[in-house]
Amino acid sequence: MNNKVYSATKASPFMAKYGIELRIEADIRRKEKVEKATERMKKVQEKAGVVLRKVQEEMRRQINRGQREVEEWKKGNRVILSTKELVFKERPVKKLMERYMGLYMVKEIISKNIVKLKLLISMRIHPVVNMSRVVRYKEPMKEQRVEKPKLVKVNRVEEWEVEKILNKSELRGVMIYLIRWKRFTVENDT
Repeated sequence: MNNKVYSATKASPFMAKYGIELRIEADIRRKEKVEKATERMKKVQEKAGVVLRKVQEEMRRQINRGQREVEEWKKGNRVILSTKELVFKERPVKKLMERYMGLYMVKEIISKNIVKLKLLISMRIHPVVNMSRVVRYKEPMKEQRVEKPKLVKVNRVEEWEVEKILNKSELRGVMIYLIRWKRFTVENDT
């Protein structure tokens, strides 16, 4: 028999259910009117209900304390991808790597926490990522805009200068290169 008073309801389970305290020795001679007993039971249950709702609200507040609102995403949004959990063989020192890479487009919204990105073929990661791995791309302000370098003429053909070849791979017999262009930022690697 459980006649211990609970801290949440401020009453024992027996009291909350039946409206009277549990007695170990039976008192057969004492009789109470049904209406009075029913009224007492309702009052105890109402009190317990109020206390339980307060406890539930407090628990809900504590659980939701660290959560942030989920952004609304649409197909075609431009995002940058976090490099936190990615592994790159050509960049062994994680400390010197960029925190975010690329400028990618949301190809499809799978759920409110998962999106499918339109990634480069040379990237060997799955295109479906969690929202915690992407950040909405913000256009630079007017004062921040960096003018793109001008084309260089080589044999009467206008071209950009290559600073470094970051990666290469073969796809169906065709070599594909990831290039860092001279005087361009990391976002412009192609």
